[in-house]
Amino acid sequence: MTNHIVHKDVVTLDFYKPEYKLQLENYYLPQEQLKYTSLPLDAIAKCEKEVGRHPIVILFNNSPAGFFVLHEWEGVKEYSDNRDAILLRAFSVHFSFQGKGIAKQSLMLLPSFVKKYFPNKNEIILAVNHMNKAAQYVYKKSGFKDKGLRVMGKKGELFILHMDL
Repeated sequence: MTNHIVHKDVVTLDFYKPEYKLQLENYYLPQEQLKYTSLPLDAIAKCEKEVGRHPIVILFNNSPAGFFVLHEWEGVKEYSDNRDAILLRAFSVHFSFQGKGIAKQSLMLLPSFVKKYFPNKNEIILAVNHMNKAAQYVYKKSGFKDKGLRVMGKKGELFILHMDL
């Protein structure tokens, strides 16, 4: 009897590095998703201009497959008065990697990532458009809670979701 080694696909999180840039240049999201988020290179450009924005790459078997930004107080204050919270924003998974559970796995890794690199933070918050049902579903499945807070955004009502650390 032979032993079969099953290779599990691995999702990891890493701070953006210039060596990821080339792979992120071909990042694709359909228009209906793009209206709720931004492409990684656009978000990275904002991160380079503004202190407190941290670009994070979601790696799938060591290749960039998704992206988000962790934004400190300047981002948080629109949605919360908790100075020890961090805002998850610009979250997406490249279209060709969608449907593989990468979004959920990356969000499951998020609490330990934040605790390791932002040890003073006690909460992760995010704002999700009330029309973006797919994202709401993934966020809630990953442990984010809706405490009923609503904010008006540029594209309509936003649900503010929370995850205690």
